[in-house]
Amino acid sequence: MKTPASIKGHPIHPMVVALPIGLWIFSLVADIINFTQWGSEAWRIVALYTLGGGVVTALIAAVPGFIDLLSFQEPKLKRMGLAHMTVNLLAVAIFAIDWWLRYRRATDARTTFLLSLVGVIFILVSGWIGGTLVHRYRVSVEEGNISDMKEPAKPTQ
Repeated sequence: MKTPASIKGHPIHPMVVALPIGLWIFSLVADIINFTQWGSEAWRIVALYTLGGGVVTALIAAVPGFIDLLSFQEPKLKRMGLAHMTVNLLAVAIFAIDWWLRYRRATDARTTFLLSLVGVIFILVSGWIGGTLVHRYRVSVEEGNISDMKEPAKPTQ
């Protein structure tokens, strides 16, 4: 099922979601390093910035995802897409609260670590739903025919 938010046939949402996922997971890793005191205080700052970067890039990734969701006609796909979006928005809210608490230094490292852990669990669930949409229901997959593929140009000698 081809999606409208694409560049030259390549869907934008799956390309962009790697950014917040990677940033949030790295923020959790930085939290673990900071929380266990394996590294310096710099890891607390790394966790803060990667957390914030994840929130910003998630909101950017949400735009093409929402455009794709609006194109769904099948009720089951629309429900799954709405579930995917809802879990993602809850994760973004958790990470935004987490970032705010860190920025204001309003709570201890244990609380912010737990918020990050819960947020990562939410994105794992959301990723499972998104993966089901792509791999089982072929959302964002434009089916092609192998005979339509062009041979690569042969180098000249």
